Amino acid sequence: VGICKQEMLQKKKNAVLVDGVILNGPIMDSKAGEKFVEEACKIIMEEVVRKADDVTEKVCEWRAPEALKQILDLEMRDTGESHQKLLQLCRDVIQYSVKTSHPRFFNQLYAGIDYSSLVARFITEALNPSVYTYEVSPVFLLVEEAVIKKMIEFIGWEEGDGIFNPGGSVSNMYAMNLARYKFCPEIKEKGLSGLPRLVLFTSEECHYSMKKAASFLGIGTENVYFIKTDERGKMIPEELEKQVQRARKEGSAPFLVCATAGTTVLGAFDPLDKIADICEKHGLWLHVDASWGGSALISRKHCRLLHGIHRADSVAWNPHKMLLAGIQCCALLVKDNSGLLKKCYSAKAAYLFQQDKFYDVSYDTGDKSIQCSRRPDAFKFWLMWKALGTTGLEERVNRALALARYLVEEIKKREGFQLILEPEYANVCFWYIPPSLRQMEDGPEFWQKLHQIAPIIKERMMKKGSMMLGYQPHQGKVNFFRQVVISPQVSREDMDFLLDEIELLAKDL
Repeated sequence: VGICKQEMLQKKKNAVLVDGVILNGPIMDSKAGEKFVEEACKIIMEEVVRKADDVTEKVCEWRAPEALKQILDLEMRDTGESHQKLLQLCRDVIQYSVKTSHPRFFNQLYAGIDYSSLVARFITEALNPSVYTYEVSPVFLLVEEAVIKKMIEFIGWEEGDGIFNPGGSVSNMYAMNLARYKFCPEIKEKGLSGLPRLVLFTSEECHYSMKKAASFLGIGTENVYFIKTDERGKMIPEELEKQVQRARKEGSAPFLVCATAGTTVLGAFDPLDKIADICEKHGLWLHVDASWGGSALISRKHCRLLHGIHRADSVAWNPHKMLLAGIQCCALLVKDNSGLLKKCYSAKAAYLFQQDKFYDVSYDTGDKSIQCSRRPDAFKFWLMWKALGTTGLEERVNRALALARYLVEEIKKREGFQLILEPEYANVCFWYIPPSLRQMEDGPEFWQKLHQIAPIIKERMMKKGSMMLGYQPHQGKVNFFRQVVISPQVSREDMDFLLDEIELLAKDL
């Protein structure tokens, strides 16, 4: 204690003041910070990582918004909180958050925990890098280059380019803008004025980001032509051909077709080969939104779902979904290898992308991004791939789809469960018809009552914390459940539990 006091007095004696602020030494207490990190990491290990596969734990500890506000003490104050209060806040945040790594979290198109990916995220969060120049992010730029090259191989291109983005929605926006730039390069300098009415085509089952991208880029949602799908949710090529011809007759300028490989609700894969034929015929850019279904490319058994994807001009693929790379991990891959991405997005910032650096500036890839600061998202996928190998990733895909098939067969055996359609991917869509409705005649009243069942069951499972399962109405169909298998921690027992739990929660309905 005496030594510390002497150091403090010495600092005050030698103090350099600017605007009343002492500039001697750091103001951050490193020892206290290290201790906080160490103790917080112990809480993360105990309450998140070690409980990730424990089915006796709750998926969520449900609280209504106003109650949760009181528990969390969200107010920011003039003075900082104590060490112990901060640790308690960490515990509270974990306790009342949804455990997406829980084996019975089936709510979204991502789930589960991969330990190598998690370690990679710890590393990048601690290092806090930004991936734009080699000088500040040498390792992560090389990693991204290696991962993109490997993903391009699985698509079936001999060469190509790519970039990791914050979400599949952004990848789709990149692709739309890139296709427009290819169609009319002068737009980069001259803007939208003087352009013809640009039109793009996509499935009526496409992701909603296509409308958002058209709106954001100034193309306009009215210029998105939604193509009819068949009963399985796949784009009908003949309808695409009709709509392209219609657009031309109207005097519009078609420039892009977006096919979907793994739709959000039904998990449908558009017929890529036939769509590619139409794109070649009319000189249209073909983008494939494989954000959800792209990981099937890793599986020799299931890659046939994406037959023809090698003919695409660009592909969106999210390893954070089926492969568990951790949110967010999303790549836009482009067949063109002439620097089209950089030509389209480059702003040539002289303070960042100097051309007279002491190393090869081709590794400064940030100028092909719409972002400046960018996370090293490829690293978590790379470390996971290194840990599992391609065969390990393939096993994840194969097992997820096998579990989905098991669930389908169990649904067929059980009274009250009705499959919407035979799935070709990991999306299993079904109704649960409770005992009170089973003898009711098929008609408006029946469907109106059935529409109310899924939301009630969802509320009960959330408040109980037993599992999370998504539901939605879709294309004229009343609310039905969409169960998605992803996590390698999910087992056959979890599939049985899901059906048992729905029956239990709805026994009085």
